[in-house]
This record gives sequence, C-alpha cells and structure tokens, in this order.
Amino acid sequence: MIKIFVSVLSLGLFFQTACAGNADSTSVKLLKPESQHGTIFQTVTQAVASYHFSKPQINDAFSAKAFENYLNNIDPTRQYFLQSDIDAFEKYRYTIDDAVFTGDVSMAFEIFNVYRKRLYDRIDYALALLKNDFDYTENDSFEFQREKAPWCNDFAELDLLWKRKIKYECLVLRATGKDFASYSETVRKRYENLKKFADKTKNEDVFGLYMNSLLELADPHTNYYSPRNAEDFNTSMSLSLEGIGATLQTENEYTKVREVVKGGPADKSKKIFAGDKIIAVGQGKDSDMVNVLDWRIDDVVSLIRGKKGTTVRLEIIPAKDPAKTKIIEIIRDKIVLEDQSAKSSIKTITRNGKKIKIGVVSLPAFYVDFAAAQRGDPNYKSTTRDVAKLIVELKKEKVQGLIIDLRNNGGGSLQEAVDLTGLFIKTGPVVQVKDVSENVKTENDDNEAVLYDGPLTVLVNRFSASASEIFAGAIQDYGRGIVMGERTFGKGTVQNMVDLDNFIMLNGKKAGQVKLTIAKFYRVTGSSTQHKGVTPDIEFPGVFSSAKYGEEANEFALPWDQISSTAFLPVNMVNATRGDLLAKTETRLQTNPEYKYLLEDIDYVHKEELKKYVTLNEARYKANTELQDKQKKQREEERKKVRKVATQAPDLILEEAEETLADMMEK
Repeated sequence: MIKIFVSVLSLGLFFQTACAGNADSTSVKLLKPESQHGTIFQTVTQAVASYHFSKPQINDAFSAKAFENYLNNIDPTRQYFLQSDIDAFEKYRYTIDDAVFTGDVSMAFEIFNVYRKRLYDRIDYALALLKNDFDYTENDSFEFQREKAPWCNDFAELDLLWKRKIKYECLVLRATGKDFASYSETVRKRYENLKKFADKTKNEDVFGLYMNSLLELADPHTNYYSPRNAEDFNTSMSLSLEGIGATLQTENEYTKVREVVKGGPADKSKKIFAGDKIIAVGQGKDSDMVNVLDWRIDDVVSLIRGKKGTTVRLEIIPAKDPAKTKIIEIIRDKIVLEDQSAKSSIKTITRNGKKIKIGVVSLPAFYVDFAAAQRGDPNYKSTTRDVAKLIVELKKEKVQGLIIDLRNNGGGSLQEAVDLTGLFIKTGPVVQVKDVSENVKTENDDNEAVLYDGPLTVLVNRFSASASEIFAGAIQDYGRGIVMGERTFGKGTVQNMVDLDNFIMLNGKKAGQVKLTIAKFYRVTGSSTQHKGVTPDIEFPGVFSSAKYGEEANEFALPWDQISSTAFLPVNMVNATRGDLLAKTETRLQTNPEYKYLLEDIDYVHKEELKKYVTLNEARYKANTELQDKQKKQREEERKKVRKVATQAPDLILEEAEETLADMMEK
C-alpha cells in the first residue's frame, strides 16, 4: 500500500524533558491546527465524497473507520498509547463526519499531542535502559508482530514491552560479536536520532497524517499532499535521476522497497529487491549507520539520495529471508531512459534434436516521450515503437517464438498498452474505462497491421500492475498467447492530480494537492483488473503473498466487479490448447529441482511471516541463526551441483516459458 505518512513515529516534535513512566508529564509545546487546515479539510473530504469513483458516504460508519485508521497510523505496533488513552479518545469515534461540516480538526491534534508525550517518554526510558546490559540467559521472548496486539493497560506493561524491545535490538548486535560498549552505543544513537527527527514535526505534518488517514478509506491511491510533499512529488522524477533507483513506501515503522527501477543501480546490484525493508542508512564505506526505523519517508529518501559515484550502505531485512538483517553497498548512479527501455535477447533450446530460437523482449515500463511527440519529433521514444523495432530485428534472426516479459513492470501509459496490444491483433477493443458517472469508454486498436502472428507468451508477476495488466489481460482474452507467471498486482484504477490552489484562496498560503481515483479499468470481457489482477493461464506460486503484497493487501482497496462485455473477435490461437500446455508444464515442474527450491522458499517465507515472537535467550538465538546459515549454505551448494555451474539461480519461469513455446510449436 502507498501512504504519504503511514507511521508518524518519526514526525518532528518539540519536547523538553519526560520522565519514564510518567503519564502526567506536560512539558510539551503543543502542536495545533493552522488557520487554513479547516478549509482544506472541508474542501478535500467533500470533493472525495462527490468526485471519487466510489463516492464514499461521510457518515458515522466512515467516522468510526477513520478514527481507527488514524490511531493505527500513529501507533501501528501499539507500543506507545495506553489503553486508558484509547478509552479517552472514544468520544471522537463518531464525530469526524460532523467535523467535516464545521472544519474542526482539533481532535487530530489532541490525539497526536498525547502520542508525542508517550513517544518522548519511551525514548527516555530506552536510553535509561541502555546504561546497563541485559541478562541474555533468561528464557524470554519479544513480540515483534504487534499490529493486532492489545494496548498496554499501564506503564508497568509498557515498560516490560520496551525492555524486551531494547533487549532484542541489543541481542541482534551482540550476536555478531560486538561488546556491550559497542552495541549499546549503536542502539543509543538510534533513539537519540529518533528524538532529533521527532523535534522537527510541524503542524502541517500532523494535518497531512490525519487527512490521509481519512482519504485512504476511499481507496489506497487517493492521497493528500501537503504543499511540501506536493513539491517533492512534482519534482520526484528529476530528483530520482541520481540515486539507487528504487521506489520506497512506508509500512508501519519500516521503509519498504515498493519497486526497483529496471536498469538502475539497485537493479544492477542484485542485492536489494521489492519487499525488502530498509532499517539503517550509511554514507560511504566507513561512516556510522543511521537507524531509520520510524522515520518519515522523505527524510529516509534524502539520506539515500546522493551524487553519482558515491556509495550508500543500507541495512535491510530481506523479504525472502526476514529472520535477520544484512548490510549491502550500492554505488549511486544516474538513471537514464535507455536503461529503462525495452530490450531483446535470443534464447535457444533443443526439442527432439532440433534447435529452436526464441526471442525475449523485456519491458520494464510502458513509457512515452510526450514532449518529443508533441513537438513533432519523428524519432520520439515510446514502448510500442521500441518493441516494434526489436520484433523486426528478432524476425530477421528467424526466431520461432516470442516472449514479452512484463515482470516487475508497474505500468505507465495507457495508450502504449493499447498500441502494444495492436502489434499482435488486427483491430478491436483493448480495455474499457468506467468513470465516476458510470460512463464507459472503450480504448481500441484501430491499426489493422499485425507485426507478429507467431507463438507468444507473456510473463507477469506480483509486481506487474496497471498497464501491464491491461496488455496481459487483452492477450489472454483474445486467446492470442499464453500468460505465465504469478497473479498480478491488481491495480485497476485511474487517478487524477488536483491542485487545490486552483480552488481554495488561503491569503498567500498554499493548499497542496490531492490525488483522486476517478475511474476504473475493465477487460474486454467486462472483468475488472482491480483487486484480483490477472490470473495467468499457467500460474506459478509466488514468494510474495497476495495477503501482504498487491492491491488486496490493503483493506480499503476498491473491490473487483464486472460490467458488460464489449464486442470483440477472439483470435483463439491458444484457447483449445491451454489445458494441454498447463498439463505439460506441471509434468516438467515435478522433476525440476528449481521448482522444488521455489516451493521451499515460499514455505520458509510464509512460516517466518507467521512468527510473532523472537527469543531473547542468546544461546537459542545464536543456535537458530547458525542453523539457518548452515541450511542456506548447504542448499546453495546443492543447487550448484545440480546446475553444475557456480552461477546465480536460473530463471525458472523464463525457462518454462521457452519450453511452453516449444510445446505450442508442436501443435
């Protein structure tokens, strides 16, 4: 899910002194609403109610959900508020809808100011704990998955929770061989840095958090951007040109990699992937690592960005091995368009003693140079133009089958998805778009030319989204080719950016922007790509579960639905053979050792995700990590022996797509 401020444990605050465990500590400079906030609050919420695709009702039910969401966004792991705080806030549960009409946002600040007191209380308590070492022989554990845990009843419970939390942070470092002076200093710096960043919170930050807690109830892609964040958003493309090439998002207290940009430094490093969580950042090879747990995402981005050629170190929790952290190095570089363009390669496989040449087109995004096209440049870059050139070159090489690889393609230009589909069909509708007024518009391919009419497979995975889903869905619906891989992301909605300064006069102050969901995509069959995504004809299990990654992972995602099918003429090149092709794939996979390893990876990750506790006993902790390291090493050695080469693991889905194309040619 994408949240502008999901966790605010890092939002700047000002606090002088807090005594650990003292609920009455009041030395706090209170944050409060500014004069423009009420007007923005009214305008945005009423606009969402009127113009959002789902037209959410602003009533008591909405108020109750917004209330819960705001609390969860402030304290997602339930380690700051007490149950008595929550009880005191209950008076606001059904008042948010009423406040929309009065422009009253004081409730948001009252709750946040209580949170600030708890935050500083916990930081001071953590620093006090670090003056002495812990007893690591005790048989105790720390509950690190606390999203659904009850709030602590009193400070005694809260202190015990935090003692276990700090002890665990120390144990992780102690297990690497560091002494108390070293690891206590590292953890101490984490919380001193947290306090420094907490000192920077402005009224605008609290308001932004509150607005987004309300807006995401409409859907996860409807967001409010404060003036500062609107400016960052509008310049993000140019600012991201020098860095590591990764899209980040906030998830609870973590900064998580949402997407790795194809051709960027992160992608080329093969060290960090979508789903990995960044917990610390270091500059160069020798500087101290700065812990970024609970930080604002814009502050994390500012640490990671830097000049081309410089090194950034990241401490990450790998999505595929979440049991422990690792530190990686990435050299920042300039991300150029050429690195993100479509590329081709040729694979050769042997079937019944004959060599079969297969073309592979890897497409990282659906891009188009609008500026060049508008000024009449005959050589402007676009997805369809580039892919067409590659296909012509591949046909000259006499390839007998074609693979379009859309894995990790997060989408882009809708028109390019339509035009690309047109390279493989004569004419016809490609996608339907329904707007907020329930008007349905069909986007068509009107070019009768078919550039490639041979055997075709399309590869997708959990991070193929939006335009990728439109193209894959059309190829599947027309029966033009076989879609293979994992079920896709499921983003079937259209957003529009609204500049609030065009509607609100604030006496010189800026109002920010709103990204509003205004329409929904539907396949030619009438089935939405929203929520469910595209289910491949030949589906592979994925390491990244749909419950945690993808549109359906967000409880506020718009639902799947269906409209009437539009008239289209299927090609039906593969419809009759889908079942046979699937059966052949399943037979091959039963004896493919890489498929066995994939299932083992999935089982391991899913088991780790279910764990809620981690041991605080040093002997047990070390034994567990040593066993995992040993098993991982043995497994890698086994894989190398099976492959008979010491290279990285093969691309199972790509290899199976090649075999499927060979199956199609036998018909």
